Amino acid sequence: MGLLDGKVVLVNGGSQGVGAAVARAAVREGAVVAVSGRRPEPGEALVAELTARGGEAVFLRADLADAEQARASVTRVVEAYGRVDCLVNSAGLTARGTLLDTSPELFDQHIAINLKAPFFAMQAAVADMVRREAPGTIVNIITSSAHGGQPFLTPYVAAKAGLIGLTRNAAHAHRWDRIRINGVNIGWTATEGEDATQRTFHAAGDDWREQAGVRLPMGRLGQPDEIADFVVLLLSDRSGVVTGSVIDWDQNVLGGLD
Repeated sequence: MGLLDGKVVLVNGGSQGVGAAVARAAVREGAVVAVSGRRPEPGEALVAELTARGGEAVFLRADLADAEQARASVTRVVEAYGRVDCLVNSAGLTARGTLLDTSPELFDQHIAINLKAPFFAMQAAVADMVRREAPGTIVNIITSSAHGGQPFLTPYVAAKAGLIGLTRNAAHAHRWDRIRINGVNIGWTATEGEDATQRTFHAAGDDWREQAGVRLPMGRLGQPDEIADFVVLLLSDRSGVVTGSVIDWDQNVLGGLD
């Protein structure tokens, strides 16, 4: 449909999972895409895949736990293409921790990846948009767990709940600049990262997705490409004037009780 024709899109944490799916969808819709991540192998493989399909894409190696590298991910795109039109913050850390066993080091890791990195990437992107007096869009990938979450996700929930507040605050602050900022609270999703998490922390076997699906209303986990289509819509003009919205993309209903 060409929803992002001619747009320059940066997907931070875009080398795998939901971020990679967003990159694929953005290229399909006509965007030039930069993806950032710590590990070059999956990032460069994704870029090779996208360029083989006729798209224009580049990989930026960045450790987003470092605020300066998060900010530099944006400035490097601006240096290469003259601007950044759309930013997606999709990097996430889901390492387990409860209120009682979370160390200051683990807490700081969650804040660095799940809140600080989006903050400073948004800072750089909005600064570019304001400097050019140009409209732009930002989508933050958050989590339905930010509403309260599981007891073993306490530092994750704390950081992601902060990202919800940041999303709304920044959207309010920059609505007169025609910069639209929204968030998506995704539910349980079948990604490479989730597979590693289930195996590492929950001793899951090869059939964990099927076993999980039995316990879910729709009979399956969410899929990255489904989320990606929704994110691209929010990035595009087809989502109209919506800003400051944090949308639950989940098959469980907040407040619903059985």
